[in-house]
Amino acid sequence: MIVRVAGEGQFELPEEDAARLNELDNRAVSAVEAGDEAGFHELWSQMLALVEADGSAIDGDELSESDVILPPRDISFEEAQGEFTGEGLIPD
Repeated sequence: MIVRVAGEGQFELPEEDAARLNELDNRAVSAVEAGDEAGFHELWSQMLALVEADGSAIDGDELSESDVILPPRDISFEEAQGEFTGEGLIPD
């Protein structure tokens, strides 16, 4: 799975991590819908940490289509309310 973090680049994430990333995404959507800003930021941090820890950075010269595009690292809760909705960033 190719994951792009807006403003940072792309990472190749092992397929076995796709379910974990999706679970975190769904929980982040729930936190946003519940108005839980602290909970959202904790889950968002976990999503980024998973991509960074298990993903391999893709060389910037290599062009690959992203399967998932994550918002910028510094997304505000207000911005998240427009992005983390419905099925989230990773549709089921």
